[in-house]
Amino acid sequence: MNLREAETQVTLSAARALGAAGNEIRNLGRAETVARRVSALEGYELWAPTYDSHPNPLLGLEERKLKPLLPDLRQKVALDVACGTGRWLERLLGLGASLGVGIDFSPAMLAAARAKAVLAGRLVRGDCLSLPFASRSADLLVCSLAVGHLRDLPTFARELARVARPQADLYVTDLHPASYARGWRTGFRHQGEELEIVTISLPAGQITATFASEGFEAVELLEAHLGEPERTIFVQRGKEHLFGAASSVPALLICHFRQAGAMTGA
Repeated sequence: MNLREAETQVTLSAARALGAAGNEIRNLGRAETVARRVSALEGYELWAPTYDSHPNPLLGLEERKLKPLLPDLRQKVALDVACGTGRWLERLLGLGASLGVGIDFSPAMLAAARAKAVLAGRLVRGDCLSLPFASRSADLLVCSLAVGHLRDLPTFARELARVARPQADLYVTDLHPASYARGWRTGFRHQGEELEIVTISLPAGQITATFASEGFEAVELLEAHLGEPERTIFVQRGKEHLFGAASSVPALLICHFRQAGAMTGA
């Protein structure tokens, strides 16, 4: 299947531990409750109905820092890997991508994405460790806040390298290791219960080395701190007292890679 065929055909495959994008700041100070840990699949299935409706400082920070890095997407094919509710797919299309497709393993997150008219026919349920797309079919790829749910980063990097065209841009974001070390986790409240989605934290050097081994050159590594635009969300949640500590460490790691090799035409 190529990306154009993916607009009208849904490919089902076994779900792996690759989650849709999204993080909630938890445990900035001493935890008030002990969260129940759940798998990525279970967690995002429960989170999906409210994912887009609750303001999230990390998502706000990610958009503020990542969107200015994106190139001109006119006449480009864009792939949103682990697309969740299609946040970035919407933005990639809005930036002029001639074709955009999102893939995720969570039926509930994809259902939320399908409710957005602009994403109709552009979503695929599938295994992001075995992408159902032709080789060298994407000019730009985004993987937002998902690698922390992976158990096999080398396979994931290999699949992205296979799908990427020469000189394709790849943007990978994740919770910064320094924040993870402070106790920040991917979590949310569901029916009054605190849930934490199981994640792992990888050093930035390991991430860049893994993608480099598959031909991706590091263009820019950005350690993004929460700033004044995100303070408003803390205030809305009655957690302004936590903002100072939260903004003192890098919250997100944003990696811009480019696939090596000369352009050979579309």
